[in-house]
Amino acid sequence: MVRIELDLAPGVHRIEHAYTNCYVVAEEDGITLVDAAFPSTGRAVIDCLTAIGRQPSDIRALLLTHGHFDHVGFARGLHASLGVPVWVHPDDRRLAAHPYRYTPQQNRFAFPLRHPGSWPILGAMAAAGALAVRGVQADRTYADGEILDIPGHPRAVHTPGHTSGQSVFHLPEQDVLISGDALVTLDPYTGERGPRLVAPAATADTEKAYAALDRFDDLAARLVLPGHGDPWPEGTSSAVTEARRNSKA
Repeated sequence: MVRIELDLAPGVHRIEHAYTNCYVVAEEDGITLVDAAFPSTGRAVIDCLTAIGRQPSDIRALLLTHGHFDHVGFARGLHASLGVPVWVHPDDRRLAAHPYRYTPQQNRFAFPLRHPGSWPILGAMAAAGALAVRGVQADRTYADGEILDIPGHPRAVHTPGHTSGQSVFHLPEQDVLISGDALVTLDPYTGERGPRLVAPAATADTEKAYAALDRFDDLAARLVLPGHGDPWPEGTSSAVTEARRNSKA
């Protein structure tokens, strides 16, 4: 399943592949990609660029919200073929290089057996290449609060819990917050929808992830774009309120 949505906000486009999102941020001086989904997602990225009159050589940066396999996807290929710089928070640099080497709070293989709503989602992810992701050696890191000198000029905000380096990207001019897996509107491990944290089957520290929602308070945006699930058009405050209601600390 691939879906491309253009102009969610000025110059901001969404690619959904196997229930996982990556984003294209387009400006005159180039393209920033946020997250890399699966190895086979690269074709959809090219289709999106073609639809907006751009090409892969316009890509100036790939930002990773975190280093899990379903966000690292085509990063290695993009870096090798076009030399695109790959950015990640320093606390997830090792994970991006080894995207299966993490220990969640609960067993990520046993947990779905209790949540059959996750089966079609996880099956689609596997079919998209989730079991065959090669890690990437990120060559750039960003600091908490840093405004990056790349297209879109996103501000990186560290929101640890899902992973040690999980971060979100605020684009105030576009009125957008790209939330990665710090806040999603679809939990792949339960199949539940609406703003929430990702289940402990894929989260390192749920208590920290819940506390990190406080960091959204200063990131006002009309549109929240999560790592999994549909965009949330009712603003960051509403998304955080719902996520707190739907998740347990």
